[in-house]
Amino acid sequence: MASFNDIKNLLQHNKLTDFVKLNKLTPRDIAEFTNRHTPQWAVRLFQHLDAKNVAKSFKFIRKNKQQSILNALPEEKAAEILNAMQPDDRTAFLSELPGSAVKELLKVLTPEHRAKTLELLGYAEGSVGRLMTPDYVAIRMSETCRGVLQVIRQRGKASETLNWLFVVDDKGVLIDDINIKDFLVVDPETTVSQIMDNQFIALKVNDPQKEAIKVFRNNSRYALPVTDDNGMLLGIVTLDDVLRLAESEDTREMQKIGGSEALDEPYNTISFVSLIRKRAGWLIILFLGEMLTATAMGHFEGEISKAVVLALFIPLIISSGGNSGSQASSIIIRAMALGEIGFRDWWRVMRREVMSGLVLGLILGIVGFLRVAIWQEFHIQTYGVHWMKVAATVFFSLIGVVIWGTLSGSMLPLILKKLGADPAASSAPFVATLVDVTGLVIYFTVAFLVMQGTLL
Repeated sequence: MASFNDIKNLLQHNKLTDFVKLNKLTPRDIAEFTNRHTPQWAVRLFQHLDAKNVAKSFKFIRKNKQQSILNALPEEKAAEILNAMQPDDRTAFLSELPGSAVKELLKVLTPEHRAKTLELLGYAEGSVGRLMTPDYVAIRMSETCRGVLQVIRQRGKASETLNWLFVVDDKGVLIDDINIKDFLVVDPETTVSQIMDNQFIALKVNDPQKEAIKVFRNNSRYALPVTDDNGMLLGIVTLDDVLRLAESEDTREMQKIGGSEALDEPYNTISFVSLIRKRAGWLIILFLGEMLTATAMGHFEGEISKAVVLALFIPLIISSGGNSGSQASSIIIRAMALGEIGFRDWWRVMRREVMSGLVLGLILGIVGFLRVAIWQEFHIQTYGVHWMKVAATVFFSLIGVVIWGTLSGSMLPLILKKLGADPAASSAPFVATLVDVTGLVIYFTVAFLVMQGTLL
């Protein structure tokens, strides 16, 4: 270990060559020197050391000295050291500090390190706590508008946003939020309490991040405060972060609805192997589901052999059911994401979708019936003397399949949500596969009822 006197001598000389020697000190040397001397000597040493070297030694420094040393360092150097620490070391250090000190130190971290630190400090994954920033301006109700503007000039550069200022009491409890324009249109000697209305919207630190999206969507705000269960102001969430979150959530939902796992990174940067892995699983599941279609057709092989004309309309029937189911599924999933409906609305949704399916089925059924009649009339493709029964089969089958498609597509997301699963898992391809199989059963059941005694 280097002599403590040698280190002092190097610090006193202030020569460039001596700084090189200082950076050759081991983390243990740095920690031992810091623990045995006053914080003033540690501050002088740290200013000449590479931040990475200090970060490696920090966990060996006594806890009662760590905060005082960081507070005494220039803000830029303290920021370098904190950002250079390993996440677990930084979290271990911050977890020993009071909340007010943690908030101040979080401000000097890079966004990436701040997010990681908040995660390790205990906020649950997907919670508002992971989304918030401690960069905001807090004021007291006794201050004047002139004083508030002075605070903004002093600390405004470090704030994430100045659109909203947050009023707290002596304990740090949030009691109001005020738009900055309110301070600009009144007499400078007006106190904060005089322009307060004691009405504010706040997010809870343990709320899910989707709740933040919903609150921002329903309120015209650029920033919202984040509090704990006791009302203590912990940070703010800004609109730009929520927009990025909403975009990410929408992207994940769209990818799931499309029948694949959500990609964890942009398409241009994700590896080819990961891209295949994300898509192959769902394709295999959907392929196995479609195999049931072949099984269903095998079950009706006798009917197809007797009335080959039935095979001509199989793609028409099952695609109509799958399309109607995909439509309903996409609409319901989006409505659920926007908070417009929930499981409690299942009866209203079911009634509406059954009626929608009936009307849509009638429209498609009429088109299908006319298609058979016109082709028969102009001899483009003759369906024989029993063409009316073929047309009737197509007509009633389309009504039944479309009703079933809309019903399945609308109910599956609600059921999955009730069971705690992701509604997007009832993706359009999944619904289409389900309706394909059941659509065949409906089609051939209708055909048997209509054509019994003639073609069947």
